[in-house]
Amino acid sequence: MEIHFLGTSSGVPTRSRNMSATAIRTQGARHWALVDCAEGTQHRILRTRLSPMSLRAIFITHLHGDHCYGLPGLLASAGMLNRTEPMAIVGPAPLRGMIECIMEATQLELPYPIEWVPLERLAQTQVLPDFTVHATALSHRIESYAYSFTEAAVERKLDIGKLRASGLPSGPAWRELQQGRDAVLPDGTVVLAESFLLPPRRARKVVIAGDNDTPELLGAEAATADVLVHEATYTEAILQKVGPGPQHSSAAMVARVAQDAGVPNLVLTHFSPRYLDRGNGLTLDDIAREARGQYEGNLVLARDFDVHQLDREGKLRLIQSRPATIGPWQNDPPSSPAP
Repeated sequence: MEIHFLGTSSGVPTRSRNMSATAIRTQGARHWALVDCAEGTQHRILRTRLSPMSLRAIFITHLHGDHCYGLPGLLASAGMLNRTEPMAIVGPAPLRGMIECIMEATQLELPYPIEWVPLERLAQTQVLPDFTVHATALSHRIESYAYSFTEAAVERKLDIGKLRASGLPSGPAWRELQQGRDAVLPDGTVVLAESFLLPPRRARKVVIAGDNDTPELLGAEAATADVLVHEATYTEAILQKVGPGPQHSSAAMVARVAQDAGVPNLVLTHFSPRYLDRGNGLTLDDIAREARGQYEGNLVLARDFDVHQLDREGKLRLIQSRPATIGPWQNDPPSSPAP
């Protein structure tokens, strides 16, 4: 599984950070999903290997502008690239009205259908072929959610020792069993795949949260997750100065919940622009220092264009830390130029 950070700033962009947008996909898959779509997200996508043509679904956590104002432009650009495959969109109920109002006011017509998925039907809808997705309500100034992405299918390995002991020679039958299909031998004997497959590993799970001032609401979800991606807009000292009005979390608040839940990988994002990457005054080192005081697991501070890979053992590691230098739509079929 891969997590691509396209925007990690809170409220407004900075010189090095755009506002919220995070891509997730199964490693090697052509299709991908997007969580939140701030203004400028499509510009970020242009500097990656991702493409609007292979974007399968968009999940909006809440309707504050730094999480969704880029959605109309991204949808329009996908249409101008002659996309025809449906686009699934999941989010709070008012999202549909907002987008349809913009489309009507600007006379935007898309050459592909939008499949609106109500949050209350998300658990019964297969939005993505390789993930099951669950929404958890959070606490913010407006309706806000976290999305949990769990592998829909987990590969199983053959019990080689048992196969050899059975006398079944390697070959086509082994390949069928590896795919989970029963094998039929030349003499008509049926070999059951279940008899020769080892138990599957635990399905990996990533939780990506929207704005939230009560991280404890994700305690149960985090307890079964490999990765928790959560806002840490402030340090505790700044949060006390700002007050509860904005309804955001501090690094310490999130780190405590992650520690109690035993989540092995914690990714902090959505940083207030007052925290500089480096230099004098407040920096992201303050965020990291505060979180490490509460959390003993693998701590990551998200940066724009960072790509992290979650391996089958549940370890999260950085695999790319700068923009890709390839063209924007590589690996996608050619399309007619936009007018």
